[in-house]
Amino acid sequence: MSDGYAAVALYVGLNALLLLALAYNVGARRGAQKALEPGATGDAALMRAIRAHGNFAEYAPVALLILAALALNNTAALPVHILGAAFTIGRVLHAIGMMRETHPNAVRFFGNLLTGLVLLLGGGLCVLRFYEALTP
Repeated sequence: MSDGYAAVALYVGLNALLLLALAYNVGARRGAQKALEPGATGDAALMRAIRAHGNFAEYAPVALLILAALALNNTAALPVHILGAAFTIGRVLHAIGMMRETHPNAVRFFGNLLTGLVLLLGGGLCVLRFYEALTP
């Protein structure tokens, strides 16, 4: 297995664990409140947990596909690690920020900023790899 593929596997694994932690957080909060029906319950902490989980699920597939596309296009492992680590750290920060009662907050902001930078730089690098493939 190439180093790029191994890097992708690392960040897919770490982000899968983060997704499970966020899902557990929602389930535990619902169970503690006996609020097992889907939807809003009026509890702000539960709603923040639901949104942290949902927001992660919205961004993770594209970011992880970016990492996979870069590895498949023979991008060195270092850029894949930088993007993967930045995305993972960004999503952890975002989740922590979402759990806070005060919004907006700096932790959530920096988590979103890191996520956006990964999408911008990783997406741009994917487009660059496409153009490189067109030139002999």
